[in-house]
Amino acid sequence: MNDASGGSFLGAIFAARRIPENRKQPPIRELRERARTAAPVRDFTAALRDGSGIIAEIKRASPSRGDIAADIDVAAQAADYAAGGASAISVLTEPEHFRGSPEDLILARASCPLPVLRKDFLCCEADIYESRSWGADAVLLIVAGLDDAELAALHGLALELGMSVLVEIHDQAELERALDIDGLALLGVNSRNLHTLEVSLDTACELLPQVPGSVLAIAESGIAGAGDITRLHEAGAGGYLIGETLMRTADPAAALGALAGAARTTRSERA
Repeated sequence: MNDASGGSFLGAIFAARRIPENRKQPPIRELRERARTAAPVRDFTAALRDGSGIIAEIKRASPSRGDIAADIDVAAQAADYAAGGASAISVLTEPEHFRGSPEDLILARASCPLPVLRKDFLCCEADIYESRSWGADAVLLIVAGLDDAELAALHGLALELGMSVLVEIHDQAELERALDIDGLALLGVNSRNLHTLEVSLDTACELLPQVPGSVLAIAESGIAGAGDITRLHEAGAGGYLIGETLMRTADPAAALGALAGAARTTRSERA
């Protein structure tokens, strides 16, 4: 399957994103230079393999949930994530549907020592250079929104810039496309249905066993407690992206500490 596909919501976002005027970016020559002179990359992949494997997310809002924590103190949240045992941080930068911004990513990275993933609907080379120029240590590529040539090109460019790449899938067809990417190291298996926006861990549990051992599989969406981590680990997950659960709690460091403890326990049992 070579053509990008997905739910109507995702398709609409990518369609808008592909209009250059909507991205409001500097010239690509300027973005390349900014990327070249950005702060050194923190190793996102190594951090996941060596720590709890939890990517803690900063997400102010979402299309399915509306406002989650629209007025969150990003610096404090990032510091709490580091204190609670996260291996890395994910930051939504999409403004219209998620209330994100580049400032959120820049502030999160400046407020803790963890590597930071830019989570957005990236679709062109300028997006990759822009991400690195902001200090992103990793980027998300959504298989449903990109064709095979775009996936290969953007994945390769991000690696050339020293970043890690989390390739995200939602179903069997996307998994097969993702596994064809040269140098694939991180695969995000999302439990959210793109058409209904509903979440079922059954989706991840069906796909995770098919991910080869050479690729670190990250379970995404719907993780609310230690039991979910145990279940996903048993299916083959080596990492976990957790957002809404941590954004809604009054004590993110404590909540994350419990989740990180569960993640470390499952890893030690496997070892």
